[in-house]
Amino acid sequence: MDAIELLTGDHDEVRRLFDQFRSASDADNEDQERELQRQIFVELETHTRIEEDVFYPAVKELGVDGLTETVAEGIQEHHVVKVLMREIEDLSDHSVFKAKMTVLIENVEHHAEEEESDIFPQLREHMGQERLDELGDQLAAAK
Repeated sequence: MDAIELLTGDHDEVRRLFDQFRSASDADNEDQERELQRQIFVELETHTRIEEDVFYPAVKELGVDGLTETVAEGIQEHHVVKVLMREIEDLSDHSVFKAKMTVLIENVEHHAEEEESDIFPQLREHMGQERLDELGDQLAAAK
């Protein structure tokens, strides 16, 4: 499977969960919010792990100007999301929970957009389809 398609599919899945979370939040359905928060965290934990273990090292290997800096920024964005997830898990104050989830969602949406608009097009340009498929297989196996 193509690495870009796999990662974009992950992004789309988490966006779908974000939309459901927003709907639950608008309806003040705290139980559904918490269940969706757990599902979101599972997706994010898996996605950040495979990006950091498999995808980012492969991108760095290309040695393309600008991509190395974008990857370094992505790793820091992952760190921020991981910190937010740890903080959110321990919250009992619902208003703080919703606020931190909003910040997490905004951060992840920015991160995904940056990958899709900056990294992925450059990968299509600098990495052959065979390598993208091989990398996709590695990402799928790591999941």
